[in-house]
Amino acid sequence: MPLRVNIPPATRICLVSLLTLSLLYNIARWRQLDTSAGSLQTTPIIPYLTLVPSYFYYYPWTLIISTFVEQNIFTVLLNAATIFYGGKYLERAWGSREFAKFVATVTLIPNVVIIPFYLIWGAIGGSASRSLTQICGGVAIQGAFLVAFKQLVPEHTVAIFKGMVRMRVKHFPALFLLLNTLSGFIIGTDTAAVLAWLGLLASWTYLRFYKRQPDLTGTSNTGLGIKGDASETFAFACLFPDVMQPPVAFVADQIYTLLVTLKVLRPFSDDDIASGNQQVLARGEAGLPTLLGNQRGSASRGSAKREEAERRRALALKALDQRLQAAGGHSQAGPSSLAEPAGRANSISPTPSATNGSMLGETSYNPDNA
Repeated sequence: MPLRVNIPPATRICLVSLLTLSLLYNIARWRQLDTSAGSLQTTPIIPYLTLVPSYFYYYPWTLIISTFVEQNIFTVLLNAATIFYGGKYLERAWGSREFAKFVATVTLIPNVVIIPFYLIWGAIGGSASRSLTQICGGVAIQGAFLVAFKQLVPEHTVAIFKGMVRMRVKHFPALFLLLNTLSGFIIGTDTAAVLAWLGLLASWTYLRFYKRQPDLTGTSNTGLGIKGDASETFAFACLFPDVMQPPVAFVADQIYTLLVTLKVLRPFSDDDIASGNQQVLARGEAGLPTLLGNQRGSASRGSAKREEAERRRALALKALDQRLQAAGGHSQAGPSSLAEPAGRANSISPTPSATNGSMLGETSYNPDNA
């Protein structure tokens, strides 16, 4: 019986685009290398497939397709694995339409923003080569997928090398940024570093404020689901380790206040935050499938889901107890902040609760001990 690989339609389109465009790019590059064998140019520019800041207005379609162009077999395999596993998971969790909108957002916005970045960088540094930088690859998508996993399954643990390396999903975005930023400074992969940051920011902003998600708690009366994710555990500072969260939260608060003042963003209400927290808890109790498919038997998967639900339930009860204790000593709540509302650290939270009332996300509770 032939082996059948069930790949959802949007994920299949992304995979085919990656393989086809990467092949076309390398064929075009090899042809240019053959015709310019005696020249000093070692990296031919293919402006109709890759995003080149100085030429993008001639080839506007590169704002989308350049994300699916890889320059070597290693990055092709890495991005293909990212789309295959991450795309299948997210498309089945969200549906093909929402997944396609997410991919379009985290593909287009980073590429639009990076163009003036490199043009200004080249003008300030006096280097014309900056404006001729070939921008391509799926780094932005990789960062965006990690942010989406942080939202959906933050407490899941991924084990590789037969369990020798184990890490919680919620730690992946910070590690991804660290590795790409260091490589940008050390080995000169500045394009990947910039795309990693832009992909993370674009995906978090879209998921936090704009993407509609199904109402798992029955609190929405519009029938359209809930817009955004106001939960305290998806605050921007929570993408980073605990030690970095206070300064990140402070900067995020100021940016959020400015955007609300300019009416770019609508401030989250207390009901929005409470509903977001309940959504997180409901997702944990629903027991989403494992990220890497069906490596384990059904009994192991059921056990993992129960452990996930129990962990989140324990965290929610702990946060509720803190809020009830604080309610007796305070007559009014503090002001809102950027996705980390200051003063709401004692709200119901299904994942680690804040120990500092002025900064959301700093945790002292270890789910492993729950």
